[in-house]
Amino acid sequence: MTLAEEEVNGIALFIPELYDIVWSLIILVVIALFFYKFFMPKFNAIFDERAAKIEGNIVKAEQARKDADAAKAKYEAQLNTARVEASKIRDDARAEASHIIADARSRAESDAAQITANAQRAIESQQRQAMVSLKGEVGTLAAALAGKILGAKLDDADVQTSMLDRMIADLDGAKK
Repeated sequence: MTLAEEEVNGIALFIPELYDIVWSLIILVVIALFFYKFFMPKFNAIFDERAAKIEGNIVKAEQARKDADAAKAKYEAQLNTARVEASKIRDDARAEASHIIADARSRAESDAAQITANAQRAIESQQRQAMVSLKGEVGTLAAALAGKILGAKLDDADVQTSMLDRMIADLDGAKK
């Protein structure tokens, strides 16, 4: 045998006979049918169950994300509302403080004007009282002095009054 024949015979060792191929195919088809009939439905059921769980979890995750987005939007809206309200309260407080300061200033000015007016009236009243008192004392002294000069007492009240009135009128005329 030549080398070429030995090579062909060597390859032939690895090629099975036709009846082995046919019986192997028949057994393979039977096993495939058995596997397809009994095991594939269980595998498909398990795969479908897992797919349903995964899809359910995806749906739940999507719903949770939507809920979180809605909660975030609600929180941001509340935060913005709170900021607006805080700004409004701050502005209102500033305006109220301005009004309070203006009112206090107005009241203080009014009180100061009233105190000044009361003091002015009190001064005028005291001045009038002092004038009346001074006129009375001057009159008494003038009457006493006139009595000494004239050498007699002026007992008559009408005479004293008329004399005092003339003297005061003369003094008032001299001032002007």
